[in-house]
This record gives sequence, C-alpha cells and structure tokens, in this order.
Amino acid sequence: MTLQQTIAEHLKYTGQKGLDISAALIDCDGVLYDSMKYHTQAWVKLMKKNGIKCTRDEFYEMEGMTGSEIIKMKFKTGAGKNITDDEAHALYGVKTRYFRELGEAPVMPGAVRVLEALKDADVDRILVTGSQQDTLLDRIEKDFPNLFGEVKVTGHDVRKGKPNPEPFLKGMAKAEKKPNQCIVIENAPLGVQAAHAAGCFTIGVTTGPIPEKDLYKAGADLVYKNMDELAAALPSLLVALSLVKA
Repeated sequence: MTLQQTIAEHLKYTGQKGLDISAALIDCDGVLYDSMKYHTQAWVKLMKKNGIKCTRDEFYEMEGMTGSEIIKMKFKTGAGKNITDDEAHALYGVKTRYFRELGEAPVMPGAVRVLEALKDADVDRILVTGSQQDTLLDRIEKDFPNLFGEVKVTGHDVRKGKPNPEPFLKGMAKAEKKPNQCIVIENAPLGVQAAHAAGCFTIGVTTGPIPEKDLYKAGADLVYKNMDELAAALPSLLVALSLVKA
C-alpha cells in the first residue's frame, strides 16, 4: 500500500476530511527509553513473590495499561483475589522499587532524532504515557532538553489506561488539539489501539519483541523498524500528511 493509500484509509476510518498535523503525542516506555526489559523483569518478580505464574512476554502485551490495572487484573486471574485501590497502590510501590534496583534505563536510540525532527517541523511534542514511574518521568527534561513542552499525560492523570483512548483524548484536550491535528508514536499494541480509537494518525515502532504485524493488527497506520528509521522518514512523512487538507 502506498503512503497516499494509507492516508486515504485513515481518513475513511476516521471520517476526517483532511489533516493539519501540528502535534505529536508520544509514548515513553519503549519509545523514549529502552525500559520495557526492566519493567517486565520487575513485574515478573512482583508476581512470583505473590505466587502468581507469569512470563515477561505477558507484560509486553499489557504495556500501556496503568500499574493499578495490571495488578488488579493479574491478581484476579492469577490468584482469584480482588485487589483494592490501596492494595494496588502499595503493590505498585514494591514493583517500582524492583524497577529502580535494575538501574537507569537507557535513552532509546533515535529518540532524540525523532524529537528534533518534529521540532524542526514545528510540531508540538506531547508526552502521553501510562507510566507512573516518577524516576523515569523526572528524567524527561534532563535527557530531552527543550524537546518537550509542559503538556503531558501520565498514568497519574487517567482513570482508564490504554487501550482505552482516554490518555490520548486527555492529551489532545490539554493541548487544545483535534484528532486530525495529531500523530501518535507508540510501540505497543494497547497504545496503538488507544491512539487508533482516538482518531489519530498512528505510527508504530518495533523497539521490542512485539512484531510489526501485531502493531498493524492493533490499528497502526504505519510501522517503522526502530526510532532511527522513523527519524529518517519523518520529514517527508510530515510533508505528505500536510498536503492532505480539508
């Protein structure tokens, strides 16, 4: 499928008459940071300490959900236990400690290039993540100086995490943007589903073990092999999207 056909399919699905891209809604884990390998390891440790069988691959699939949602779901299905909000908060604190003990997650190769390409094109960069890891979120300004604005949505700001579109809808509302003004950059199926449901042109990046086909199946309009490949493609992609006016 050509890029023009891809854009046409997006417009048909959303009912939008054109695009006017001025903002990028950007995930954190697996997009800005190569952190999912640490998250999955910490999740498995937490679950096994509580007698719940699991694999790391499960948590790659759950990426984008809030920590509380993951805990409640896994304890229900794995142990038949209903977890209260307070219990989930306490357990998430333990998972956070395990995550910290693994050391700092490295910046994802190509992430700075992607943000710089968006800035050069005068496209606002807005963080939209299900993460509640304050140690990671606090690094954004240090690791990506002057590349993000003040508008952001984290797991602390939403009631329903991805695949519910609430995080992206809230990000657009905060930034005063409409779906046809936004692209989304995501690496996980649940995040892609949420962005697709929110009506945004959705870009998937295969930075982890989840294959390209799963991101397309979740609703990605385009998928790139890594952030460097996306950075190289962004200037021409943004030009192509800007030509599709209402």
